Parts: sequence; structure tokens; C-alpha cells
Amino acid sequence: MAQEHITAVFDRDLEAVQAHIMKMGGLVETAILDAARALEDRDDEAALAVRRRDRQIDEIEMLVNEEAARLIALRSPIARDLRTVLAVMKISGNLERIGDYAKNIAKRTSVLVQMAPIEGAPSDIRRMAQAVELMLTDSLDSYIQRDVDLAHDVRLRDSDVDQMYNALFRQFLTYMMEDPRNITGCMHLHFIAKNIERMGDHVTSIADQVIYLVTGEVPTEIRPKHDKTSFMKTPKER
Repeated sequence: MAQEHITAVFDRDLEAVQAHIMKMGGLVETAILDAARALEDRDDEAALAVRRRDRQIDEIEMLVNEEAARLIALRSPIARDLRTVLAVMKISGNLERIGDYAKNIAKRTSVLVQMAPIEGAPSDIRRMAQAVELMLTDSLDSYIQRDVDLAHDVRLRDSDVDQMYNALFRQFLTYMMEDPRNITGCMHLHFIAKNIERMGDHVTSIADQVIYLVTGEVPTEIRPKHDKTSFMKTPKER
């Protein structure tokens, strides 16, 4: 009976932590779409709102880490239970980073609204952001449902995001060569597109955690990457 009670308490505490993860995921999904919409609409107020709400995402990540650490200290989980706690901590870290990228997009949007618009690019960036947001939704669904097939599907779809990024990169180069006055704006838009591409990488890391949680093994197959601009990355980005 005592062991059953301990198990029930652990399950209850773990459910509470996982509820925080899902709330955090919902906030991050909203941040992605709102940041992209603010860019396309040239809406500085909406961009500022994205930046303000990032604090809530950070606070939930800290709460998740604190409660997960307490679970490990007090309940000493083993095997799959331990994998679940570790996966939760890593997922929260990935969500926090995605939220940071959404905030960075909002910051650059506040600069871009002061410049002449570059036609077409913001709507293309928004489509890329929507693709990443759908990947994030599916990765979180795969976690809740313990759906390895869906997690693998998310990993494969990251190559589509890479291809969108490559197309935008070429587009920005063309704009800059056509008119030097576009250089500053295109550089900001390039970094925004790069932020979204990095979001996709963090989403696939969430999918990796789902696969690890269910199977006990980290995916060994190489995930296809189609970012052809690695030569443009700083050492920190690499």
C-alpha cells in the first residue's frame, strides 16, 4: 500500500509538471504566430506585446525545472519515470529558446516598421513561421500521445523549413544587389528568417525527446538538413 501511495503521489506531481509544459507550449505557439503577424502587418504594438509576454514563458520554464528537480530529489524516479522527468526539463528548455527567438523577431520588427517596407518578404516569413508552429503543435501532441511516428514526421518536416529559409536567403541577396537601400532591411529580415529556422531545430529536439522517452533510445538516423548558408553562421550559431 505504501508503494502504491508513493506511485500515486509521483504520478500526480508529474501530471502537474506536464500541465505546465502544455501551458508553456500554448504560449510559445501564440508567440510564433503573433510575432510573424506583427512583422507582416508592421504592427509595433503587437510586437511589443510579444516581447512583454516572453517573461511569462521564462517564468514557467523556471517553475518546471524547480518542480522536476524536486521530483527527482524526493521521489528518486527510475527507468521510464526518470526519462519522463528528464524529457520534461529538456522540452521546457527548447520551448524557452523558441520563445526567445519569437521575442527577437518582435525586436527586429520594431526596427523594421521605421523603414521602407520590402514587399513580399514578410508574408513569406509568416508562411515559414506557420510551418514551424504546426511542427511545434504536432511535437507536443506526439509527447502527450507518446506517438513516435508523429515525432519522426516532425523531424522530417524540418527540411521543408530549411528549404524555405534557403529560398528567403536567396531572395534577400537579390533585393540587396538590386538596390543598396534594401541592405539594412534585408539583413534584419534575414536574421528573422534565421531565427525561425532555429525554432525548427528546437522543435525537432522536442520530437527527439519524445522518441527517447518512448523507446529509451536517442534517434540515431541523421536528420536531413537543407540549410545551405552555414558559411554565414557565426561560431556561436554553429
